[in-house]
Amino acid sequence: MMDFPAGLSALSDRYDVVLCDVWGVIHNGVESFPAACAALTQWAETKGPVVLISNSPRPSYDVVAQLDSLGVPRSAWQGFVTSGDATRALLTPHTGTKVWKIGPERDGPLWAGFDLTLAGPEDADFILCSGLYDDESEVPEDYRDRLKVAADRGLKFICANPDRVVQRGDKLIFCAGALADLYEALGGKVVMAGKPYAAIYDLAVAEAAQLLGRPVDRDRVLCIGDGVITDVKGAHDQKLACLFIAKGIHGETAVGPDGQLIPEAVQALLDAEAVGATHAIGDLVW
Repeated sequence: MMDFPAGLSALSDRYDVVLCDVWGVIHNGVESFPAACAALTQWAETKGPVVLISNSPRPSYDVVAQLDSLGVPRSAWQGFVTSGDATRALLTPHTGTKVWKIGPERDGPLWAGFDLTLAGPEDADFILCSGLYDDESEVPEDYRDRLKVAADRGLKFICANPDRVVQRGDKLIFCAGALADLYEALGGKVVMAGKPYAAIYDLAVAEAAQLLGRPVDRDRVLCIGDGVITDVKGAHDQKLACLFIAKGIHGETAVGPDGQLIPEAVQALLDAEAVGATHAIGDLVW
């Protein structure tokens, strides 16, 4: 049965490793959350490694500067894996082909070093999507006609970020996962990297084992995240414990006017996706 701990410290005897989501848990794209960063730092100093596990479509090395700029201290994490890392492994078989690349220019490191020729939906060999071209002004429907052309041609759609939406400041913006949903609805084939799929968890557990200097006992791994269909489902499918951060992207549903969690609403969120979390808390605190 899911419990509601007061903070991460209440779970310190049960787990050795934390696999922690990034956006929505330790920052909102505009600023970091000091209490969450302090909680992870305390865990790392007293308990064990923290591996950040993010659906960012860029390689992990390229996201570190963003974390630094938002004030996330290096003491809050020791390892980092991203959906971009998992995506690059999926690109290897496509070397020498033509790609329709959907996403902003800032995601360039995702495909850097691969022999790929940029093309459009009419003549590409496959699609690589890291997001919308302009997530501040566009919505998935803006892509329907172009995606229909690609779906009719049977192109594979590699989705570098399974997130449907993410919180940027106080605004929800669409991510690559929303375009992947539309592509599937049009009859297209989608291959997902990142959470909730196994590849990124395998990378994260391997990173944790290297930090520990020994194999990881998966019964003593705690996943932390705020996305039901990514973080919670990923942990659920991988049979890993999960601390659900209920005030993240689902905050309007899970929190009452007094700022307190509504246990029944939290459970309903999870039940709607047929997943379970081991623990739930409003915000990540020690």
